Amino acid sequence: MKRRNFMATAAAVSLGAVTYRASAQHTEAGKDFKLKNNINHSVCHWCFNYMPLEDFLKILNELGIKAIDLVGPKDWPLLKKYDIHCSMCNGAEISLTEGWNDPKYHETLIKNYTEIIPQVAEAGYTNLICFSGNRRGMNDYVGLQNCVDGLSQIIPLAEKHGVVIQMELFNQVNHPDYMCDSSLWGVELCKHLGSDNFKLLFDVYHMQIQEGDIIRSIQNYHPYFGHYHTAGVPGRHEIDETQELYYPAIMQAILDTGFKGYVAQEFIVTWEDKIAALKDAFKRCDV
Repeated sequence: MKRRNFMATAAAVSLGAVTYRASAQHTEAGKDFKLKNNINHSVCHWCFNYMPLEDFLKILNELGIKAIDLVGPKDWPLLKKYDIHCSMCNGAEISLTEGWNDPKYHETLIKNYTEIIPQVAEAGYTNLICFSGNRRGMNDYVGLQNCVDGLSQIIPLAEKHGVVIQMELFNQVNHPDYMCDSSLWGVELCKHLGSDNFKLLFDVYHMQIQEGDIIRSIQNYHPYFGHYHTAGVPGRHEIDETQELYYPAIMQAILDTGFKGYVAQEFIVTWEDKIAALKDAFKRCDV
């Protein structure tokens, strides 16, 4: 399921009913729940937006989870209220399909990122997401150079403010025609930009579908990976025994590289008790 479609569908759920269900089911979400926290855990809010953000933040506090992904500036005051860090900010991008590989979007993107980069820093956050955009018949080498031309105009500002721009990798099954669909293409972009303030968001789910060999990619290219997302393959559901990836080994590989950033859960829940599914995922990744 595509992230943008799921978010639109989930937004249509009745707010009142959801709030009641959340408060009734998860009053003691953190009871007997302890983590080693060798991994810095986070979670993507869109996967749990069946409940209001504030209710979800309360649950994260109960669980001792200190970060959340993919939240924009308008909700940062709410995160501050609950002392939850925004481990991956959004709000500057146009869309997944309209990105830095097409010069016609550069003016808008440069304006957006120029405005939001200082806001990210002022809020005390570090990571800001971006997307390559779709090919639409464009050669990958041309698209890469277009990304370099555009991103190089905002990287100095990111460096000044200590903000890391992170481009997410996607697969071609869920996001056909997306250009940044391989570790090698993304790494090449990082090399061309030559800045520690540009990295890749390595989505394990997407890259298992697209190229596999996840642990080897982590070992070989980890200096270019600034953030990780999880989900089960196939289906983008829970990371339990119903899917093919063994996340404890993947997390250990990440830990072995010396990674100090965040790993965010980004799976679509099928369990009736959705917070129990989230707790299970955190436990499996808590090596």
